[in-house]
Formats: sequence, structure tokens, C-alpha cells
Amino acid sequence: MYVEKMFKSYVVFLLITLSPYYLVISAFAQARQPVVAGAFYPAEKNELSGFIDAVLSKAEKKKTGKVLGILVPHAGYVFSGGVAAHAYAAILGSYETVVLLGAAHTMPVKGAAVYSKGAFETPLGQVKIDEKLAEALIKESPLFEDNAPAHAREHCLEVQLPFLQKKLKNDFRILPIVLNTENIEELVKIGELLAKHLKNKNVLFVISSDLSHYPGHNLAGKADESVLLAYSTMDPEYFWLANRILSAKNLPELATTACGEAAMTAGLAALKNLGTGGFVKLKYADSYDTNPQNAEKERVVGYGAGVFVKGEGRKPFRLKLNAKQKEELLKLARESIRLKFEEKSPFIPLLQRGKEGDLSDDYVFNLPAAVFVTLTINKNLRGCIGNIQPQMTLRDAVMHSAQSAAFDDHRFAPLSKDEFEKIEIEISLLSPIRQANGENEIIPGKSGVIIARDGRSGLFLPQVWEKIPDKTDFLNEICTQKAGLEKECWKDKNSKIFTFIVESFEESTLR
Repeated sequence: MYVEKMFKSYVVFLLITLSPYYLVISAFAQARQPVVAGAFYPAEKNELSGFIDAVLSKAEKKKTGKVLGILVPHAGYVFSGGVAAHAYAAILGSYETVVLLGAAHTMPVKGAAVYSKGAFETPLGQVKIDEKLAEALIKESPLFEDNAPAHAREHCLEVQLPFLQKKLKNDFRILPIVLNTENIEELVKIGELLAKHLKNKNVLFVISSDLSHYPGHNLAGKADESVLLAYSTMDPEYFWLANRILSAKNLPELATTACGEAAMTAGLAALKNLGTGGFVKLKYADSYDTNPQNAEKERVVGYGAGVFVKGEGRKPFRLKLNAKQKEELLKLARESIRLKFEEKSPFIPLLQRGKEGDLSDDYVFNLPAAVFVTLTINKNLRGCIGNIQPQMTLRDAVMHSAQSAAFDDHRFAPLSKDEFEKIEIEISLLSPIRQANGENEIIPGKSGVIIARDGRSGLFLPQVWEKIPDKTDFLNEICTQKAGLEKECWKDKNSKIFTFIVESFEESTLR
């Protein structure tokens, strides 16, 4: 019955909200009226209250510590309400202000579109806006814009309010913000400014976003779990990059990896600056999992729920691999080279571009990674190629770099079939690079080094220290051999020195 009412009401909702008069009325009303009650969730107070009580009672209760923020989906309750309940069930105690961050679905907005005055109303009552906080942010930066029309027909924040009203008993104020910019610098800055104004305040962040849109059930799981894993790194730029690399793979029917990516990114930046100890995923499902009677298995939407818990600041993120993962990547590297001899692309059949098989069942392999692959014969270099910044998924990067090291390293002739069985393969997984303040920050035996000047650059992996243990000789060789610059170019004040560390592993150590 509720599903039938939901879709009938949604038709009425569309007719009303498409009217230009509705926009004007909503923008200037003292209390924003609900626009998806009866469509996305029950419009009748007791039915709505009963639904929320039911899904909260079924949600798994986990001890997570003090919750600073939650990630929740925003589809119709019959599809995503049960998933969202896992995050809301983890909330304990009270909060003065709830910052609502969500996707601006209905219109393009600049930066962060704030609903700054009045209240939001649902069938459970009204929730007042934290007007002082809204005013302070709008005055602080043009990245925050007073934009009530962006909220007039938006559902992503409205559907969160009944859950909050039930959990927090209306004793809180809200700051509603919707975003849809893809500018990573702006999103990080928005998060930092939010954190600046909320330091030492009792605040909860509610980040409203669905995940993948419209792939098949199996592919959605791979894409969504990979996105949630990238999110758990607590690195906004890395999460943002992961979405772009996954999207660039042109996976079947994958329209987006996260419709609220902007909200997720800004929220992550804010919470990272507010002392969160990390993100804990509590529940994942897609629309077929949650409502198979009313959802297509080959066209789903993904939903994730999790919490940000208070804790000590985290160390910079680095991918960590176990022995099984290392062994699998070395096999993929060798297979990539073998396939070239058969005049096949390294991505066929192991990685079929634009097909479901292009994502791994091991979600770590779907994350962005900077990788070098080194080939040796009798411990003598036979090829080495890679990237210092992540440009592909880990699995793609290993396979592409392996084939490039075998056939595209200009220092060597292409690898022959006779040499193939003789090569030893080593994979180096790079940490993020950072600029060094002089050679004193370079640690012999540990630091990989990049020297750049005048549009030229050269790099040595840390393994090169074994052959060139003296720091001066090491840096001189980068200048002359790798960068094509004069000896001791690293002493030039116009030169930039970057360092990184690697996790390296080779076939002989895993046999």
C-alpha cells in the first residue's frame, strides 16, 4: 500500500514542484514545507514515526564511540531507509547543531548553497535553522551563498530530518547545505571553513549521498565498496580522484559513482579537521537488495551508511598489501607481458575495457595507485617504468607499467621471447610525494627522490641506493643520468626536490 501511495504522491509532487510559483513561495516561506512527504516517505505522522521506529529497531547496534558525523543515503525510504537506519542507530546523546550536507539535484550552485533562515518542516514538526552559523559562514567566504531556491525542490536533506527528529527529539538546530561543484580545491576549502566555525562545538555532520547509479547488481557492489574504501582513507583528494578514475573506465551503465560526491568530499575535509579518528562503514546494499520486488537487478542504485568517530588524528594514508595481494599483482604483471607476445592488449582478457570484468573483486585493486614495475635479468636492470602520481587503479597501473617496462623503456630493446622466462619482476608501490626542504630530508636507503628544474625531471627509486650508497653521488646521478641536467643541479635554488617511500616486492621473495 505504501509503495502505491508513494508513486501516486510523487506524480502530484512533480506537478506542484515544476510550477515556477512554487519556487518563489518556497524560497521566501518562513518554514520550508516538505515537498517529498508521501513520495519518498510517509506523509502521515504516525505512519512515518512507526516506519522509522521499525527500521531503527532492526538496525545492527555497534559500539563506535562518540559520533561526529554520518554518511547516509537519500532515496525513498522503502529502498534506502533500512540502510540509513544503521548510521542513525549509532547516534547517542544530543547535539546543538546538525550540519546537513547533500547533493544539489535540481539546479547548478556555486560552492555551498545555504538555506539560512527560518525552519524546515516535516510531518513530525519543525526544525529551526542555525541562523547565526549560516550568517557567519556567508560573511566569511563567497564559497557560501544564501540560496533558498536550491533547496526548494531538493529531497536529499528533507528525507534525513524525520530520522533526526526521532533520534534527537527536536532539541537541535540545522544548517542545510547542498553542493554540486566538482572543484576539489573549493570543496576542501568549504570543509576547512566549516571546521573553523565549529571547533569545540557539539555538532553532528549528516552527509547525504547515494552511491552508484544504474549499473547491474554485481558491478554496483564492486564499484560502491571500492568508493567506500577510498572514503575510509579520510583523504578528500584521494576520494575525489578515486571517483574520477572509476568513472573514466566507462563501466556499463554506471552514470555516477556517488551523486553526492561534493557533499561527501566537503564533509570529509571538515571532519578530518575536527579530529575524527576515522570512518567506519556500517552497512552497504543496493536497491535490489533492499526491495527486490520493486527494483531491477540490472539497474540499481547503491546505498552506504557509516559513521565518523572521534579519535586521534590519522597518519597520512598509504595503501597496504598482504602477501596474497602482492602475489596476485606479480602474476598480473607477468601475464600482461606475456599477452603482448600474442599481440594482445594487456587489458584483454584480464581487463576488458568498459565491461564488468574491468573491476576486481578485491576492492583494494580498484583504488588509485602510483606504481613502478622493474624488470631485471641476473640482477641487471632490463626495464623500469611507472608513474609518480596515481593515474589508474592499482591493478591497471601494475599491468600497464609491466608491459611498458618490457617494451617501451627507451634505454633497452624490446624484451624478446627468449628473455621472458629469465626476467625477475619487482613492483614498487609509491607513497604520495612531498617536496623536501633541501637534501637534509633525504634518507639514504629509504627515500625515493625526484629532482625537477626547467621542465626536466629525474627520479630514482629507493632501491637504487644499493648501487649508489653515497648521497652526493646519488643526487648527481639523478641530475645527469635521469634529468639530463648538469651535475649537482640539486644544489641550484631553482631546483625542486621531492621525496617518497615505497613498498616493494618481487617474485623471488614470494616463491
